[in-house]
Order: sequence, then C-alpha cells, then structure tokens
Amino acid sequence: MSFMSLLDSFTKAVESGNGERLGALFSPDGVYHDTFYGAFTGPAAIAEMLEGHFWRDAHDFRWDMHDPVHEGDRGYARWVFSYTSKLPEAKGRRVVFEGMSKFELSGTLIRHYGEVFDIGIALTQTNFAPERVHRILQRAAEGVRQRHVDSRHLHD
Repeated sequence: MSFMSLLDSFTKAVESGNGERLGALFSPDGVYHDTFYGAFTGPAAIAEMLEGHFWRDAHDFRWDMHDPVHEGDRGYARWVFSYTSKLPEAKGRRVVFEGMSKFELSGTLIRHYGEVFDIGIALTQTNFAPERVHRILQRAAEGVRQRHVDSRHLHD
C-alpha cells in the first residue's frame, strides 16, 4: 500500500466511524496517540478509541490530508480536521482546526501515529468554561515539559 493509499484509508475509517478498519491499519503493537484522548495501543484499543471516544463525542467528521511526504519508515502530512460536537457545551457546533501528522511505519502498517496542532484553537470552539480549558491546556503543557525534562530546553 502506498503512503497516499494509507492516508486515504486512515481518513475514510475515521470519517465513517469504522474502528475495525482503522485498527487494521496498525501493527499489533501500533500506537495511536490522540491529543485529546491520549495513547491507545493495538488494533482493538484503536478501534474502541474511534468508536467509543471520537464518535461518542462528535459526528460528521471530515479529515483532509495535504502535502504528504514519505521516506523510508516515516510519513508526514498537514491536515484540516472538523466535526460536529455532541458535547453538551457545544452540541451541534462545527469545530475545525489544522495540524500535522507523523506516521512511523512498519512495512505497510502504522507503528505509531502522532499529531501536532494548536489545541487552544480547537478548545475555544467548544464553549468549555475557561477553567476547564485552562486545565486541559495545563496538562498539555506539562506533557511537553515532561517529554523534554532532561533536555537542554529545561536546564541551564
């Protein structure tokens, strides 16, 4: 499967809410790391993430990948992602944001999926209380700090 075909299958699985199809794109120990919901390991957990989290909280997903780059076991693409919220604070509201994805591949399967986007832009469209947005952003900031705790970025 080409990287373009993989991206197409990936986004179509999410848009259709087909967890089994999404999970099948991952290696047995593959990880989907979602900025909102965290990391899910293995095809069954990834399927449950899509059906039990994404589709529990939203519907009418749209995910457009642009400018894909692939070399060896790495692939990247920038994207536009949107959904209609089911959450009480934003029920029926369309949420849209942009980001980048990084795919680590094992043959034709995904070993690790991660993403980068401005979570604040997404959260401000949900009408969450400011205190809730602050807590979520604080956890995201602590995650970044934790990943770099031993780096020159946090030490003199």
